[in-house]
Amino acid sequence: MPSSRSPRRAGATLAAWQSPQWVAATAGAALTTVLVGVPTAVVPSPLFSRSVPVQWWNYPVLAATAVLAGFILATFVTPRRDAGAPEDHGDPSAKTAGRLGSAGGVLSLLAVGCPVCNKLVLVLLGTSGALTYWAPLQPLVAVVSLALLAEAALRRLSTADACPVPARR
Repeated sequence: MPSSRSPRRAGATLAAWQSPQWVAATAGAALTTVLVGVPTAVVPSPLFSRSVPVQWWNYPVLAATAVLAGFILATFVTPRRDAGAPEDHGDPSAKTAGRLGSAGGVLSLLAVGCPVCNKLVLVLLGTSGALTYWAPLQPLVAVVSLALLAEAALRRLSTADACPVPARR
């Protein structure tokens, strides 16, 4: 049985993408940048502020999160297919990819967020605990979040031909 996770197949899928997928990927990346960057104040806005300055690594993590999320979101967009084309919904790893992507997105939000602005961390550890214990763990959380997002993108892109989204008729 061939692996459902293949960088070569994922690359072939990206090479075959048409305008709708690239537009969706770009829009998904922009939306992810806003949804993760604004509440964490990595993207400056008058809506949110941080008690602890943004770290240098927050920017590349946010950028990588946005790109990977954009790829994942764009896999749900397909160009119109022929009305008589068969529809195949066979690969279960595509469903697992959705869970991985969701977990990766939430972890990314926690990773780039202000360590003392996270209410759950403050309740569990207090301000000094958030700075002493949580802040040093955030880069590791960022790596895990990006690994989950990359795996989700790889699975979705590798199985795009095996489990396409049905076209509207």
